[in-house]
Amino acid sequence: MKQIILLLAALACIVSCTSNEPFTIGKGVNISHWLSQSDARGEARKAYFTRDDVQAIAEMGFDHIRIPIDEEQMFDTALNPEPEAFALLHDALGWCGEFGLRAVVDLHILRSHHFNAAEKPLFTDPAAQEAFCNCWRKLSAELKKYPVSMVAYELMNEPVADDPEQWNDVVGKCLAAVRETEPQRTVVIGSNRWQSFDMVEKLKVPAGDENIILSFHFYNPFMFTHYHASWTDMKDIPCAVRYPGSLISDEDYEAMSDEMKGRFGYGAGESGYNDRATLEKQIARAADAAAKMGRSIYLGEFGTLATTAEEDRVRWFEDVVSLCNERDIAYAAWDYKSRDFGVAPDGKPRQEIVDILTRR
Repeated sequence: MKQIILLLAALACIVSCTSNEPFTIGKGVNISHWLSQSDARGEARKAYFTRDDVQAIAEMGFDHIRIPIDEEQMFDTALNPEPEAFALLHDALGWCGEFGLRAVVDLHILRSHHFNAAEKPLFTDPAAQEAFCNCWRKLSAELKKYPVSMVAYELMNEPVADDPEQWNDVVGKCLAAVRETEPQRTVVIGSNRWQSFDMVEKLKVPAGDENIILSFHFYNPFMFTHYHASWTDMKDIPCAVRYPGSLISDEDYEAMSDEMKGRFGYGAGESGYNDRATLEKQIARAADAAAKMGRSIYLGEFGTLATTAEEDRVRWFEDVVSLCNERDIAYAAWDYKSRDFGVAPDGKPRQEIVDILTRR
């Protein structure tokens, strides 16, 4: 009986979000390494993100979640939907309805496009582009029952095209596929080159389509946010990195070998100086570009590894969030519960950072 009551409550919440209401978000968090970038399947995948997590996120004060999903988790190679993965996605969206959250469903990685892969057939192979469009036709068929006020679609995460016009061309094709059946659905479109702040101005979207939000990601300064990240060159930095100020102190720079100075010396002195004013110029570039196009802008990812001093991480979050709030930029931190970037690793909040993210 309790399960039936909870299901009815969730359905009532979903129904109450009428299609006449806009899709509005402010402060969110990413649900990473669940339906994306994870080899877990079966019970392990099911247990990683649950109703309790959604309730906790709502109680922390967030108003939405961004849910990365990968093509290889959601579809087989013939693009037949994988029932177990879609059941989990529907569970998550049902829990969002139950606890009053909204959701951005982000197609994170394609078989034809990984943001760090050397080859990206999506931009050169018409068949790959049609498969991308078909992914969204099938996703739309599954998700169109959710009110447009509750669920938005993000076409793809962190496109990396050699020419921004290649991405604009693919966006036009995929957006048209979504609009075949969902003209009112809010669609999030990210900038080229890993959703860089300085590439928003290169986006081209249909002028007559009002249900589009532009997006960028922000991990600047990269030496700080990805300090000792094992998958980057930052893993080899031989000293502490700080924020704000010069990323590398004069003393640490002088102690470096010539080889290390050649690799990481840009983090020292004036060239490596970063503070709130530095970040403001970068974030403003993305926001101003979107404003010129008459579009809202969404910071879909930002965060720092828990490898630098906690007080520096807190200051960085304070600066980024306050800059977004000044410009009314909605945002979603990367990420919820991982042990590296997580604002609540293993579900245990880093409370000072969570308070900054949710006090909007």
